[in-house]
Order: sequence, then structure tokens, then C-alpha cells
Amino acid sequence: MSDGEPSYIDYEDFLDPDFSATSFANTLVLSTNNPSDSPLDLSTPLSRVLFDVQDIDTQIDTLTTKSALPLLDYTREHAASSGRILEEVEGQVASLTESYKALEKEVIERHEVAEQVRLTAERLCQTVKMGRAVARCLMLGRQLEVRMTEIGGVGSAKKEDHRAMVRSADTLLSLRQIFAATGPGEEGEGLDRVNVVNALKNELVSPGERSIASRAQQVVKEFSTSSLLVSGGQSSASTFAQTEDTKSRTTSALITLYLLSPTPGNATFSSTLLLSALRDYLETQLKSSLASLARSLGTLPTLDRTLLEISARCQNIVALETLLESTKPPAHPILHEIASPEKASPSNFLQPLLHALDTSSLPSYFWRSLASNLAPRVQDIMHRGGVSARTLRSNKDRVRDAVRDCVNRGSQVPGALAGKGKAGAAGSWEREAAVMVSSISGQIR
Repeated sequence: MSDGEPSYIDYEDFLDPDFSATSFANTLVLSTNNPSDSPLDLSTPLSRVLFDVQDIDTQIDTLTTKSALPLLDYTREHAASSGRILEEVEGQVASLTESYKALEKEVIERHEVAEQVRLTAERLCQTVKMGRAVARCLMLGRQLEVRMTEIGGVGSAKKEDHRAMVRSADTLLSLRQIFAATGPGEEGEGLDRVNVVNALKNELVSPGERSIASRAQQVVKEFSTSSLLVSGGQSSASTFAQTEDTKSRTTSALITLYLLSPTPGNATFSSTLLLSALRDYLETQLKSSLASLARSLGTLPTLDRTLLEISARCQNIVALETLLESTKPPAHPILHEIASPEKASPSNFLQPLLHALDTSSLPSYFWRSLASNLAPRVQDIMHRGGVSARTLRSNKDRVRDAVRDCVNRGSQVPGALAGKGKAGAAGSWEREAAVMVSSISGQIR
């Protein structure tokens, strides 16, 4: 509407952002009625509103009629511009569509094919890697079978080859390394899901390891180099040859037990199988010596023979100490991988055994342990009384001298090993001899 034309409508009220139709209607009704009238007359305010609406409609019609041509021109120009823009956009969209199709064909489809090829190649690599690991396990399993048959010995047509125990232990360590390497990317990853490997482990490796360890423990248990009880008629050359063979067999057994001992990851390695076998050997010598000496103290005529046997057992322990001291632990492949510089392996097999027994030498440990367990047995003989107690009391000096000679004789290196180990001079064992004599004489009253 132009500024010169009159208008009954207050456009400012309607254009106010805070305009409220409810408030406007309420004001219009109150301005045309008395609030106390009942009922209210709504025809007048309604006619006012309808008149305003009709006036606005008239003005819209007038403005539309006057501005029809400019509006049509504007609309036509706007439509033409939109058409041109649409044509340009459609061309760009078509070009993009063609480019995408080419890209999809050249890149996306090829990428999908390449991804399939990559996945196939990766799985083939995993299969090949696992196949090689399985093949290596089977090869080592076959090698273990052959080496176990090479051991021979009792019940075999072949002569015993004790070095085959060490070779078998090396093969078992190689298998143990593979079975333990189960981390991502390691050689043994996924092998626990292969039936043939599980069968190999359960039917050959585990029984084979137990069998070889048992064989090595038996060799250590049978260790003996003393010639005190060897009957006459045997040449010294034969005794020396037997001693060398015993040393060689025992060395192989010691190395085998060292290699087969469990490896506790990053913790300090302790050759438990080796220490256990050596402890059992010492315990057996102690128990046998204690039982026979306690028996002979009750029947003195057998004492000399018993003391000779005990001397022979102690000589075997001296020989074992010499052998352990001269035997250096071999390179352990598993320990080499996990060992740190501060966890150096011992210089020989004797050092960890002495540390475990808390002693300075094995003969000293033997005599002191025997003495500590012998005193109660002698007390028991004296408490029982009778002929045995009286005989022991009357021969106290002879028993003392015989026991002293037994200690001095048993603490010497066996003749076949003389000059190859530590020489045990008679005077160096006076303290052990005194302890043994005191364990017997001190209980005789």
C-alpha cells in the first residue's frame, strides 16, 4: 500500500514481534462492550475484524494487479536462471557419475580383488608356516625315536651308547622350544590345534622325556668307582677302564638331567632334576651306611666289613665330587634366550649342589650327616643293654680306631682317580673323624 492512501488498519500492532491474537481479540471485545453487560455483543468486534480482512484482501488484489508484469518478468527470469543452473549442475553430476564409474571399475573393483588375493596369500603363508613347524616337529620326533634306540643297554640287542641320552635331550629341548613358542608370529603358534602334533607330544615326547630322565637318574644312582670291595684277580687296567666308562656314563647322565630340568621362564634357573638325582644318591648312601653300621655295632664281628663298605661308599662320594667339579654345564639353548647377564650359569655341577646342601664338601656332608643320625642308634643299643652293649663298651677303643680309619680311608680319592682330583690327605679329615668317633664313643657309658 502506498503512503498516500488511507488505511483503517494499524499495521504496527500486527507487525509487532510481541503481537498476541488472544490479547488483540480481548482488547477489541472490551473496547466495543461494557464489561458488566451480559451477554456480550460480539457482532461489532467481529464486523470490525471482517472489515479489516476485506480491506487487506482488497489491497493485496490492487497491489497484485498493478505489479503483475514485474512479478511475471521476475518469475520468468528466475525460472530461466534456475534452468541454466540446473543444466550446468546436471552436466557436472553426469561428469562426476562417469568419473565415479571409471574409478569404481579401476580402483574399487581391483581393490576388492586385491584384498581377496591378499587374504588368500596371508592364509597361505600361515598354512605354509604351520606346515613347516609341523614338519619340523615330526622330523625332530623321528630324530628322537632314532636317538632313543641308540641308547640301547639292558633289554636291547645293541651295546649301550650313553651319549645318545645327551643327543636325545638336545632333541627334546628343540621340541620344547617349539611347543613353548605359542605367541603371535612365533613358530609354535596354533600347533596345539594340530592333532598330529598333539599325538606326537602325548605319545612320544612326554613318555620319551620321562624315560630318558629315568635312565639318567638310574645311571647316577648306580655310580661307583671305589675298588675297596673289588675281589682279587682283576687287573688294574681293567679297573681303570671300568672307572673311565663309569665316569663317562655318569657325565652323560648329569648333562642329560641338567638339560631336561624345567626352565621357569625369567626366574632363576635351577637344575631340579640333576639336584634331585644327586640328593637321592647321597641319601641312599647315608641310609645304607646308617642301617649297616647300626646293625654292626650290635654285632661287632661284622664291623670291619661294614666299615669297609662305608669307606667304599664315601670314596664313591669323593669321586662324584671330583667328577662334578670337573664337569662344566653345557650351553643351554632355552636359557641362552632368556638369561640376563646377572644370571650367569655356575662354573660346574658341584657348586649348586654344595649350595643346596649348605656344605663345603660332599664327604664332610656325608660324615656329619651320618654322625648326627648315628648317635640315637648307639644310645638305643646302650639302653637295651645285654651282650651287645657290654661288647661295645669293652671294645670302645677298638671301635674308635676302626671308625677313625674308616673316615680317613673313605675320604681318599679312589685309586683309579688318584692324581685327577683333590687329594684327601689323612690329616684334613680329622674333624670329621672326631665327629664320627664322638657320635659313637660319646654314647657308650
